[in-house]
Amino acid sequence: MTETLEPAAAATVAPSTGGRAIAAVLAAVGIPTFMVTLDNLVVTNALPVIRTELGASLADLQWFINAYTLSFAALLLTVSALGDRLGRRRVYLAGILLFTVASAACALATEPWMLITARAVQGVGAAGVMPLSVALLSTAVPERLRNAAIGIWSGIAGLGVAVGPLVGGAVVKGLSWQWIFWLNVPIGLAVLPFVARVLRESYGRSKRLDPLGLVLSAGGVLAVVWGVIHGAEDGWLSATVLGGLLGGAVLLAGLVAWELRTPDPMLPLRLFRSRAYSVSNATTFTFSVGVYGAVFLLAQYFQVVRGDDPLAAGLRTMPWTLAPMVAAPIAGLLVDRVGARALLVTGQVLLAVGLGWMAALTTIDVDYGALVAPFLLAGIGMGLTFAPTTTVVLASAAPDDRAMASGTNSTVREVGVAMGVAVLASVFAAHGSYLSPQHYVDGLVPALWVGTAIVAVGAVLALLLPSPGAAPR
Repeated sequence: MTETLEPAAAATVAPSTGGRAIAAVLAAVGIPTFMVTLDNLVVTNALPVIRTELGASLADLQWFINAYTLSFAALLLTVSALGDRLGRRRVYLAGILLFTVASAACALATEPWMLITARAVQGVGAAGVMPLSVALLSTAVPERLRNAAIGIWSGIAGLGVAVGPLVGGAVVKGLSWQWIFWLNVPIGLAVLPFVARVLRESYGRSKRLDPLGLVLSAGGVLAVVWGVIHGAEDGWLSATVLGGLLGGAVLLAGLVAWELRTPDPMLPLRLFRSRAYSVSNATTFTFSVGVYGAVFLLAQYFQVVRGDDPLAAGLRTMPWTLAPMVAAPIAGLLVDRVGARALLVTGQVLLAVGLGWMAALTTIDVDYGALVAPFLLAGIGMGLTFAPTTTVVLASAAPDDRAMASGTNSTVREVGVAMGVAVLASVFAAHGSYLSPQHYVDGLVPALWVGTAIVAVGAVLALLLPSPGAAPR
């Protein structure tokens, strides 16, 4: 796709940039991206310890994850618009700084509500990092290298999400759960001057902010997720749960109506006129719901059921967590040759098979070796998902819309993470509990089957992507 960039949005590094400068750009966008994606699930292997030390409930455990992902998702589009207006590098740096300060606040938490609040602020900072890193990267490398660079970036992002449970388990085993967050502080402080030196300022299409769209989207998603989280505990027909679900649906319907009529929408619905863009986002959502909801529960399985310590639990998931680091860059290199559709369909099929295989095998005494193959399949499937999705999203948008398109896709992914944790945890709560290993397995298995079905729907949706060679719109 050939493009002409306006001077204000010119490449962060000129297209003739050498390999060393491009490597510096990848580090400048990759290190902060790794930090914010790592914190999606870094607490999962620490949850049993945090539950004991802070006296947290199952709902609290979900909010330790969802407070981050929901604030992340709610502000992605607004922060993307701020970056276009005020300068992408400027807002990117502000996001890194806020994320770093909030990480310190997480480490200092002594009550569940304190950790939930600090995690929400962390998510606000992460919203300043994720979409703008893609926009800065996409304008910083020559077009001929863009897909390869995106593949590397996707591998970094995927690695951050995937190794979160492993890193969290290692830190908890060697130090304490607070150090999961303390580690972000020196890294964040060190990367700030590096980013400021490597990246140049760039701008997108300036437009007004959409505060009503922000309130409707954040309120709607929060209400729906709150209803799902509390449904199993309070009863799905209780007034509070029904009120949350119905109220959220009304707010989201109002969001669509408002975004169709406002001249400067936060959520540019016109992007969804592209079949490739719509299908890519739908696949992102089903992938996130099925996979991250399963990871939330599986990360605790080895500790609650098998009696492993946090580090051992993290090491056992390595076949799953490290595979995306290899598969995602390869997918980035192959996407031009074989097409995004083939990679995405293959990735979702491998994920569905892997999750279904885990569900069929999981018992309180299953041999660990039997789980290695499905873990590998799931990890490869994740790696085949990240880069093609990002490539399709960026190819479907005009240059000025890339930050917003990336922000929308990231929003869909983070909402999917929150919904996945809420939905699969609700399935778990309806069939099992933490009372004993058998009770945990009783809840885990049906939750995994639900995750399998959701990912399988994504595999079918991915078939609707345009064939290779077709126009991205």
